[in-house]
Amino acid sequence: MKRLLWLLALIVPTLAWAQYPSKPIRMIVPFAPGGASDFVGRILQPRLTELLGQQIVVENRAGASGNIGLDAAAKSAPDGYTVYLGNVGTVALNPAVFPKLQVTPTKDFIAITQVVDVPGVLVVHPDLQAKTVKEIIAIAKAYPGKLNYASPGAGSQNRLETEVFRKVAGNLDMVHVPYKGGAGPAVAGLVGGETHLMFVTASSAMNHVKSGRLRLIAVTSAKRLQAFPDAPTFAEVGFPELTSGSWQGIFVPAGTPRPIVDRLYAAIIETMKTPEVAQRLANGGVDVVTSAPGEFTKFVATETERWGKAVKEAGATAE
Repeated sequence: MKRLLWLLALIVPTLAWAQYPSKPIRMIVPFAPGGASDFVGRILQPRLTELLGQQIVVENRAGASGNIGLDAAAKSAPDGYTVYLGNVGTVALNPAVFPKLQVTPTKDFIAITQVVDVPGVLVVHPDLQAKTVKEIIAIAKAYPGKLNYASPGAGSQNRLETEVFRKVAGNLDMVHVPYKGGAGPAVAGLVGGETHLMFVTASSAMNHVKSGRLRLIAVTSAKRLQAFPDAPTFAEVGFPELTSGSWQGIFVPAGTPRPIVDRLYAAIIETMKTPEVAQRLANGGVDVVTSAPGEFTKFVATETERWGKAVKEAGATAE
């Protein structure tokens, strides 16, 4: 009898995993509709639904710089019916920016795979007489404290990228001008001449650069952007420290069974290989980037350490 019970204890979970998924799966997006994360999630949704045979329901849990959605996802049951679309901000930056955060992403999640990377760019207002990185540095050194830079907030990736730039370029003296409400208001302020420059995702600046309302100086990606082939990478102009991107990836709560993780991984990879998905993402300035679960885990740990150091050096922590 005991042996029978032991066998049942082994067989029943296996049968449950084999039938996974048997009901809709929610994808928690930690930002409001219309943003970059929501854009990516809703492009992935139809193909994932088709491959898994169950509806993927995008659930926007915005607020507190993405921490509300982060917390909700981390505390969900580890049964494969909640997946989290995390990004560099919520996963790698927020633990350092918010010391009282109750979630430790590297411990409370299983990192399945990266799905996209959104290249960053340095743009300036056209009135600034600078067309290269070296010219910006020269102006900043000639007029200390006179150049100001925009960002979506003190602990944002955009602000921290500027802090890294200031440091590696010789501790440039520039003034930070934070905006509320995400990258949109900050970009609008730059277009309006309220600030001189900013780091921002290529997708957020693309239309303004093409219209001439902003000037593109350099890109943070490892290679030049197809949309702006004349703009050099920061590595090309001598600043490899500024090679970065606004990545996004799929996570599940820690404790999720390995067979379920493997099933999700296979479906996500197949989704990202779908030409229509890749094209729709590319049209929005987003690159498809995937990785194996183990590789993504190491990548997240490295990014957490990297941006945690940048937060500390910039004094960008929040109460």
